[in-house]
Amino acid sequence: MIWLLVTVFFLLAALRMQVAFALGFACAIAIVVYGDIPLAAIPHKLVNGIDSYVFLAIPLFLLAGNLMNAGGLTDRLFKFGRAMVGSIYGGLAHACVLASMLFAWMSGSAVATVGGLGEIEVKALTDNGYDKPFAAAVATSASVLGPIIPPSIPMIIYAAMTEQSVGKLFLGGIIPGLLMAGSLMVLIYLLSRKRAYPKDASTAVREKLAAFKEAFIPLLMPAIMLGGIVSGIFTPTEAAAVAALYALTISLFVYRTVKLKDLPRIFVEAMITSAVITFIISNTSAMSFLLTVEQAGIKIASAVLGFSSSRWVILLVVNILLLLFGALMEAGVVLILFIPILYPLVVGQYGVDPIHFGIIMCANLMIGVATPPVGVSLFVMTHVAKLKMERLMRAILPFLVPIIIILLLLTYIPQIVTFLPNMFMK
Repeated sequence: MIWLLVTVFFLLAALRMQVAFALGFACAIAIVVYGDIPLAAIPHKLVNGIDSYVFLAIPLFLLAGNLMNAGGLTDRLFKFGRAMVGSIYGGLAHACVLASMLFAWMSGSAVATVGGLGEIEVKALTDNGYDKPFAAAVATSASVLGPIIPPSIPMIIYAAMTEQSVGKLFLGGIIPGLLMAGSLMVLIYLLSRKRAYPKDASTAVREKLAAFKEAFIPLLMPAIMLGGIVSGIFTPTEAAAVAALYALTISLFVYRTVKLKDLPRIFVEAMITSAVITFIISNTSAMSFLLTVEQAGIKIASAVLGFSSSRWVILLVVNILLLLFGALMEAGVVLILFIPILYPLVVGQYGVDPIHFGIIMCANLMIGVATPPVGVSLFVMTHVAKLKMERLMRAILPFLVPIIIILLLLTYIPQIVTFLPNMFMK
């Protein structure tokens, strides 16, 4: 059954069928052909796959991101980032990374980040003398910080499926996310200096303070969320509700950039995106159930254990596997499909810390979001920047190198991930 499931799924995906439907059809065909699993079990698994309080955070974070986009809060973050780092080589590109990092800290989604900030960033960069492929590559690579810097939708999915603490995962992603942002900024500095890209004039302290004042209220959101989670005031799901309410309040009543008539459209957009994600999770849960029944995890674990008993080698193999599938499939699908297979092996057999492994998975998927051929952020950026995919693919490749280096560091130095969770949430 395993080979039939996998073959049918990849065949349908290659024929451009939507991933969720490809998963569902693959499960249905496997059940009909083999007939040893009751068909009634599948609807039960479809519902159970999404029947989780933790998953409620996903639509709420998406709503918060949509409200921030509609409310013009992204523009304030970009201006703040430019005021802080605009005066060094590639300063405007550094501002894009900083703004994307701050936005990711509030939305938890790479797609929301590239969709919200991408157009602003590409236009600002090209207007200031940067070539469009470079500008699009900067914005795309910066957007992928979304799944690793808390809040993170992939972390929420991982926590729900493995019964781990969302708060610990959020804390575990902070240092890796900052390191990845820093590595991107180093590359941008080197490329900008080599290509003689412009830099802004030095910004006066008064102007920096003014930019900070404009961005102060949006910047409070991640502090409130993480502070509330770490202190135990509210759960991560409640933090998502707080984020959505906070974004609604400041957009509607403080800045007044969102009108009441805009709310139905904003809510519908968040609902559609949430429905797509939920449908994928539901169908992937059904496939995971069939793989579990067929003991796919045990068979793969036995094969891997026969290949090597070294934790270092296994983690390298897992990274390669996740990077490969992350470049070919949607991040959420890879996460839900591989957790039931890899988690018992890596955490159970090799004793890797579950929080550490969760960040490794999310970091790999983060890279996949911007990796050819099917990285979601790439497709969004080609639309936003009106740029051919081939040009963006060539431009993005150098930006993946520093991120992969940081991935290897956090893979083999677990303290990078576990330091903050162990300090604040023992």
